[in-house]
Amino acid sequence: MDGTALLTITVLAVFVGFEVVSKVSSTLHTPLMSGANAIHGIILVGAIIVAGQAADPWVLAVALLAVVLATANLVGGFVVTDRMLHMFHARKDAAPRGAVQPETGSK
Repeated sequence: MDGTALLTITVLAVFVGFEVVSKVSSTLHTPLMSGANAIHGIILVGAIIVAGQAADPWVLAVALLAVVLATANLVGGFVVTDRMLHMFHARKDAAPRGAVQPETGSK
């Protein structure tokens, strides 16, 4: 394929990806993040394999950049997913429903 066709496919993929992700409800976002993290793990393994077999310095540089970006994306995805899951945990200092809160202020 020539460069124009590859650029066209990339631009269309960005638009389709944006439209698909923007339509996802917040309830489904955390499970989809976990699935995306699994895909990024596969991409990281592929980038490492390509970097290990690179004979040309240009291919090695691009492959190492892919490893760095895939690692950052993978770790960042897990951090975001972990933070989102912590939003669903009950607070330790929260009183049970119906419990009377002790007064802490002075009169």
